[in-house]
Amino acid sequence: MIRYLKKGADAEATAEADRKVRETVEALLADVAARGDAAVRELSQKFDKWAPASFRLTKAEIDGLIASLPQQVIDDIKFAQAQIRNFAQVQRDSMKDVEVETLPGVRLGHRHIPVESVGCYIPGGRYPMVASAHMSVLTAKVAGVKRVIACTPPLNGAPPAATIAAMAMAGADEILVLGGIQAVAAMALGTETIQPVDMLVGPGNAFVAEAKRQLFGRVGIDLFAGPTETLVIADDSVDAEICATDLLGQAEHGPTSPAVLLTTSKRIAEQIEGEIQRQLKVLPTADIASVSWRDHGQVILCDTDEEMLAEADRIASEHVQVMTRNPRWFLENMRNYGALFLGPRTNVAYGDKVIGTNHTLPTKKAARYTGGLWVGKFLKTCTYQEVTTDAASATVGEYCSRLCAIENFSGHKEQADIRVRRYGGRNAA
Repeated sequence: MIRYLKKGADAEATAEADRKVRETVEALLADVAARGDAAVRELSQKFDKWAPASFRLTKAEIDGLIASLPQQVIDDIKFAQAQIRNFAQVQRDSMKDVEVETLPGVRLGHRHIPVESVGCYIPGGRYPMVASAHMSVLTAKVAGVKRVIACTPPLNGAPPAATIAAMAMAGADEILVLGGIQAVAAMALGTETIQPVDMLVGPGNAFVAEAKRQLFGRVGIDLFAGPTETLVIADDSVDAEICATDLLGQAEHGPTSPAVLLTTSKRIAEQIEGEIQRQLKVLPTADIASVSWRDHGQVILCDTDEEMLAEADRIASEHVQVMTRNPRWFLENMRNYGALFLGPRTNVAYGDKVIGTNHTLPTKKAARYTGGLWVGKFLKTCTYQEVTTDAASATVGEYCSRLCAIENFSGHKEQADIRVRRYGGRNAA
């Protein structure tokens, strides 16, 4: 039996807030589309108090910011990027172009073609997301994207040096210190000084996510992103302390980030609230994490692993940490998740920052139909066909002609018939 000991806010509670975000974003996108650089500058001044002579950093400015960082920071960025690059390259190498002769004289194939240009949004504000530069810029470059532009907001009135370093080291071709809706709009729509891109990627706040949603179709996007989500699956092989640590470690992302405990341990289920409150007393980000847990935290008690599996697939969480005696059973059986973190020795923070997998993942149950950002998202798998003999063209043409007639497509039918007439003679070869 599945028992909900603590429930989060329902969908209706956020509907009005979502409506206001939609309306705000729609108006600002229209403004940037109409007025270009002038609108971008005004919005940046309004929201970030930031309006430099140029939002685009020069090479000298980038080099100066990198030089201002301690060597340990540079070394740590290099280590993280090596892990992410290595795994992205393995993923890219797994994607092969193919060509096959399906009938004598008929060749079919596909090629993986990189997107031409990509805009990467790297969040800032309270949490300057250095790791997002690796996940988006670097992965796009491994895929073979020719032009990668990266935007991030200022931090305390200045370019965030570590984030800029990560962008540059990942291979960004253009770096702009620009945040929010105005950054996403400028990259997607283009302005007098910013050439538009073909695809937008990267996480962001509710306004950035909504801007990407509204721009989808004009440009490609990686995912329809919502607040960070985490699901901890635990049995009595672990304890409430480590479960609470992993729940709060993601709840600190924002006040609307769901954190869910799914357990077969009555002991952990009963202890988790007290442990959460104990840790909140010393957690520096408790002002955010406490609101997230209060409003969106859940505790679900199950009798069996099978019940936990069914509930986990229903929730379809972005991050799923499995701390059970046999975590790989969930790997073998679970279907709906953004990323799995197996066993108590790993955790979501490893995936977010350094271990090598990509941290841009599906939220709001999108894990039912998509995975996260990876090198393949930057590749278009495009098919081609080639008929190399008269006989093959005539044979396929005869079938095609009859099938077109069923559907009343006269023009389509004639495309087939002209080839039957031309290539269908007795000596066709």
